[in-house]
Amino acid sequence: MKLPGTDIECKQLGRAEAEAMLGGIFAGGGLVLSQIAALTGMELYSVQNWVRRGFVSPPVRKKYSPRQFCRLVIINMLKDSMSIGEVTGLLTYINGDLSDEGDDMVCDDLIYLGFTDLISATQSEDEDAVKEAAEKVAAEITEGEAEKRLGEVLTVMYFAYRASLLVKKNGELMHKYIK
Repeated sequence: MKLPGTDIECKQLGRAEAEAMLGGIFAGGGLVLSQIAALTGMELYSVQNWVRRGFVSPPVRKKYSPRQFCRLVIINMLKDSMSIGEVTGLLTYINGDLSDEGDDMVCDDLIYLGFTDLISATQSEDEDAVKEAAEKVAAEITEGEAEKRLGEVLTVMYFAYRASLLVKKNGELMHKYIK
């Protein structure tokens, strides 16, 4: 099993496991661009383009923080089922100006960790069940308006992620059966 949106192997999904895995990866400090690419399967130019477009703040001394890494993972894992504009709109809904981390309601690493909790808590396709699980996860992370928005963002992320997995599976089957 892999952490969503990455090539990082893990034993189980959930915030505790994801936090431990990310903690180990970032124990020596930030990650350089080639490490980001290796852990996510992203192309180097995509990361650079998203930084240039202001979707992710620039690295400090060529190193990306856990917060920046999680933002990149979120964008990358949702881009197959949502447009980049929709993904960045979703992140802007909870964190304002994407190039300014100072106005964030919820840090991107907490959004990602909450998402891993949601994925481990439910495999439902029922909107109400997913929304209820997302609200529970959000309540464990934050409160007030941020809690409300995080629950909504996690719900959208859940369905977009599930849709992207289905698109990927469909592509695999197309290549397997229809040559």
